[in-house]
Amino acid sequence: MRYKDLYRASTRDFSEVLVPPLNFVKVDGAGDPNTVSAYRTAVTALYGVSYAMKFAAKALGCDYVVPPLEALWWSDDPSSFVRREKDRWCWTVMIAAPDFVRKAMFESAVMPTERKLGALPGSLRLEPYLEGRALQILHIGRYDDEGPTLSRLHDEVMPGRGETFNGPHHEIYLSDPRKTEPAKLKTILRQPIR
Repeated sequence: MRYKDLYRASTRDFSEVLVPPLNFVKVDGAGDPNTVSAYRTAVTALYGVSYAMKFAAKALGCDYVVPPLEALWWSDDPSSFVRREKDRWCWTVMIAAPDFVRKAMFESAVMPTERKLGALPGSLRLEPYLEGRALQILHIGRYDDEGPTLSRLHDEVMPGRGETFNGPHHEIYLSDPRKTEPAKLKTILRQPIR
């Protein structure tokens, strides 16, 4: 996998990474990901299109592993993440795509996915994302137990470094929640800074 340092982190200390521009298949939405059906629909669409692109690339001799699911999260009040007020969250779920994937390959993957799944979310797209400098840490455990780590980042680490927010909170889901017990879930928590 390219950019391995972006997909691993310490569980103890926040580390700084410089994230280059990367291509992602993305879908936007809002609300609690556990209760709004749009979130499940978005994730299903992302995997459908990402695997269709992978199989098309493999047929051309460019096989790759589909990267993990990622999400950007934001709210008018960043402390809503610490308080876990999920109904106040906005999100973009996304899966990275290799540099060689172009718009035509993406569009060709959308058609069979739509035939298989039905109508896909209107915000489904392939586009670059430039995150730049960020702090990240590996969280092991339930998603709802991230609050103290985020509080430490927002209230201690960033102010102690003289840094502030420079984009939405970013999570990278290294574990499949359907197959992993909640206490063992691995999630990279990343915050762009300036």
